[in-house]
Amino acid sequence: MTNKLFLAFFLLPFFSFSQKYATTETSRFEQEARSVTIIRDNWGVPHIYGKTDAAVVFGLMYTQCEDNFKGIEQNYLYQLGKQTEAAGEKNLYTDVQLQLIADTTDAIKDYKASPLWFRKLMDAFADGINYYLYKHPEVKPLVFQHFEPWFALMFTDGSVSATVTGGISLNETSKFYGAEPETLGAVYKSDNIDEREIGSNGFAIAPARSASGNAMLYINPHVPFYFRSEVQLVSDEGLNVYGAVTWGQFFVYQGFNQHCGWMHTSSNADVGDLYAEKVTKKDGQWFYEYNGQLKPVSTRKLILKIRKGDQFEQKEITGYFTHHGPILGSRDGKWLALKANNRSYNALLESWLITKANTFAEYKKAMGLLSNATNNTVYADDRGNIAFWYGNFMPNRDAKLDWTLPVDGSTPATEWRGLHSLDEIVHVYNPATGWIENCNSTPFTSSGISSPDKTQYPAYMAPDGQNFRAVNAIKLLDNNQKLSIDELISKGYDHYLTAFDVLLPPLFNAYNTAEDSIRQKLAEPIKVLQQWDRNTAANSVASTLAVEWGTLMLRELPAAKTAEAGTYQTERVNIMLKNISNKQILELFGKALSNLQQLYGNWQINWGDINRYQRPANGISFNDSLPSLPVGLTSSAFGQLPSFVSRTMNTKKRYGYSGNSFIAAVEFGSRIKAKTVITGGQSFDPASKNFTDQAGIYIEGKFKDVLFYKEDVLKHAEKTYHPGY
Repeated sequence: MTNKLFLAFFLLPFFSFSQKYATTETSRFEQEARSVTIIRDNWGVPHIYGKTDAAVVFGLMYTQCEDNFKGIEQNYLYQLGKQTEAAGEKNLYTDVQLQLIADTTDAIKDYKASPLWFRKLMDAFADGINYYLYKHPEVKPLVFQHFEPWFALMFTDGSVSATVTGGISLNETSKFYGAEPETLGAVYKSDNIDEREIGSNGFAIAPARSASGNAMLYINPHVPFYFRSEVQLVSDEGLNVYGAVTWGQFFVYQGFNQHCGWMHTSSNADVGDLYAEKVTKKDGQWFYEYNGQLKPVSTRKLILKIRKGDQFEQKEITGYFTHHGPILGSRDGKWLALKANNRSYNALLESWLITKANTFAEYKKAMGLLSNATNNTVYADDRGNIAFWYGNFMPNRDAKLDWTLPVDGSTPATEWRGLHSLDEIVHVYNPATGWIENCNSTPFTSSGISSPDKTQYPAYMAPDGQNFRAVNAIKLLDNNQKLSIDELISKGYDHYLTAFDVLLPPLFNAYNTAEDSIRQKLAEPIKVLQQWDRNTAANSVASTLAVEWGTLMLRELPAAKTAEAGTYQTERVNIMLKNISNKQILELFGKALSNLQQLYGNWQINWGDINRYQRPANGISFNDSLPSLPVGLTSSAFGQLPSFVSRTMNTKKRYGYSGNSFIAAVEFGSRIKAKTVITGGQSFDPASKNFTDQAGIYIEGKFKDVLFYKEDVLKHAEKTYHPGY
């Protein structure tokens, strides 16, 4: 094709080769390796010790490669918009979006302009990975034969998906950039927002509510299984941090040091905006209207290499930009530009600095960089402080405008007015209630009567409503009970499904008012649910019935109007229940019974018989004939605090694939007391004892003791080595 959109379309041969390293580079690797000591404990957790922070980063990246190099490469294929090079055309427009949003040229400039101390960390990040590849020539990267230090600046906050798109769909981007240039900007209506479980729980307990008199923190992210690893990083430069590291990053994303801890939950705060641009074409050049004038649309070439078997097809796409940001799509004849903070030097700096903060003031100073665009933060420390911030990077805008929708890009009236300071965003500091919860829910119930006042903040700061997990958390925390660390864990693993407090009464009412023939047919399963305590359990038939029927009911929810409203919120369930008829409720219940009968030959089946934990060697090939464990948990969409999202995988039984991952409970006294558990086990090697050694305690919520102090690590050391030796 010869038009402006596709400038090149040809085949390149694909060569698989090992990276050649210069002698100066390998000498540097060896010197760095000798400065690091790794101790793997009996759970396989790496405790990494070095004289400098950079040495520890080097060791961290090496251990990540030992455990899961594929996960590291996959994350950078995503962040750099290079998935097509590994998996072909199916990821083309995801890569287009990502290359539009984050420019590698800017990342390289940021790296070169970094202060020496921070550049050393990025150098060590790349060296640790490259040294592993050098020492393991049998490992064949899909794309990256050599990792560069600036890669770290493309993936900076550790979220499951750190990309803010302003609510625009991938379909909109593909329609825009998949069209001929002359049809760009054609009328296109957005699809409904995709619904998915977005979940994490963070709790902070003040000394007044703690049995020991020490503050405590509960860390419970919900992500795809095996998405993060558990590590400890210790240097002679003051680093001593323990927690979860996302594959390919060199900072602890959720965790604690000897003085304070932090839990990040995914935020629905409005941090990115779409600008509707009025465009016109003159003399072959695109222009957009702004402040009464026409300004030229700028362009940047996107290079995409698409794997076709053993060859590549190279495609060049012209990306379009206004001063607001990249054009990601169009609606109603206007181009949509995204203004956001997706790739930021300060975001990576902030992520590192919080790990070394030793006081509340130091932590606030690090967060004062205002660059984390996707997370809320729940905090606790050894001086008894607990805190919560709803978001971090928060643009200051005209509060009279509706920022959930695209705003007019032609006027300066819609421009951001700088950023809100840390104390201006929605927050809680040391609440009188003595507790804080955030479950990706409204911050205005985060601490009972001590919660922030909604009327004091603009709507764009916290547009989301309540969800059933938060309802459950508040019920469990809003009392005068003084909690031990084990009691905090027990609450965090509470099996109660608050959604059914709302869903079941209409079912029972519909049943009671139904015809006798229907009542007779449904009497037995209805009785099972009437006698149910609304806690899931592996030996519970009611759990099976409730999840099957509840899933069908949630599919009747009204479509979310915005990305921020896309979670299973209590308000949307209430709207659905007002509009659904008794007949529909009973029909869905009958369908649930029929589904179970068809799949298993009987609706009277225990939840744990069909809801299983299994860890296939390749991570994807689940098999009913292979060993698995019964699980009493279910999805947190129903209000359960722990989460175990399962489905059939070309199988009859359901297998978990997302939910609880790294979980920690931490008590901040004169010495750290902490307990953790991760999904299955630390190792990715099926032959290792650490492949599934935590599966049982993970399912039951029985956490292992953290070995935070070196004398304890040495008592449980199973392997001590330098990287590569």
